[in-house]
Amino acid sequence: MATIRGGIREQFDWPLFITIGVIAFLGVTNLYSATSAGKASMVDIYLTQIYWIALGAVVAAIVAAIDYRHYERHGWVAYSIGVSLLILLFALGRSVRGSVRWLSIGAFSLQPSELMKIFLIIALAKYLHNDPKTTGRTLRDLVPPGLILSLPMVLILKQPDLGTALICCAIFGSIMLLTNLKLQSLMTLAVCFTAAIPLTWAFILEPYQKERALSFWSSFTEPEKDMLGSGWHAYQSKVAIGSGGMWGKGFLQSTQNQYGFVPDQHSDFPFAIFAEEHGLIGVTVLLGAYLFLIIRGLKVASQAKDRFGAVLAVGVSAMFFFHTIINVGMVMGLLPVVGITLPLFSHGGSSVLTFMIGIGLLMNVSIRRFHF
Repeated sequence: MATIRGGIREQFDWPLFITIGVIAFLGVTNLYSATSAGKASMVDIYLTQIYWIALGAVVAAIVAAIDYRHYERHGWVAYSIGVSLLILLFALGRSVRGSVRWLSIGAFSLQPSELMKIFLIIALAKYLHNDPKTTGRTLRDLVPPGLILSLPMVLILKQPDLGTALICCAIFGSIMLLTNLKLQSLMTLAVCFTAAIPLTWAFILEPYQKERALSFWSSFTEPEKDMLGSGWHAYQSKVAIGSGGMWGKGFLQSTQNQYGFVPDQHSDFPFAIFAEEHGLIGVTVLLGAYLFLIIRGLKVASQAKDRFGAVLAVGVSAMFFFHTIINVGMVMGLLPVVGITLPLFSHGGSSVLTFMIGIGLLMNVSIRRFHF
């Protein structure tokens, strides 16, 4: 049996642990501020977030304690569980705002598509770990991993949940960069992706998703055209960010929040409240923490002792990266609004649990990089 040089305590990744603690603490305090002026039913949302973070921490500790090679052995089982939950959603799922994304389990609600990101990472890591080919991959070599992605992608798009589907694609693309694709194959993929855009618009996007995309485009060409319609979210969030200035207005002093201008301030737009209250300085600290976390994850990947551990670390790092970039981008009006959460900052049990499991996997690979 392999041992860890120096013991787990000595190899514990304290920088990773402290960074996650800082992000989670800032997220909870921001949720307290964001919901302090809301409806009575929202006042205790920050407490719910604390419970989910605590539960997630326990789960992350368990995930980190089990040698990650066990996840490799049972990778297809984990993937099958994720797909089964997505299928079960269509029979027992709960509809919210026209989307069927949640399974009710007693007093809790679970969003299978969130957990599917972790199952997808594990499945892709298992496939690449067992694949003897390491260089010069062609498009044909991408068919098996592409099929691994396709099944959950179709099920997620049927909910519909475009944002999560995009994240899964982004994770897949990041992991596939490890496969050393031939330049010709990479260029062919880029052409196919470009050609698929009009087909996606015509046959996949829902009417409200098209409306958001058109509103996003008009925000550049005609900024005030749809300011009171589908462009309201992005416009008000930009006002909040801009009014924060360099130092911010102070904790609990977000006027855009206090007067109810920023919608979904606890789920999709908490970054806008944070920016207004803490200004450019606070935003720099927060985004710096995310950047450090992502770079740390890539460092863990570079030091992993096998391909499975490296792919796990890259997949989790990509998940954090794209969630952060897309959420901040849509809040700043640089990307369309697609309902992507900010890691450990947005309220949501399934989201918090998924990111904490991801941290558990990162910590697992980090601790065992000294296996011999």
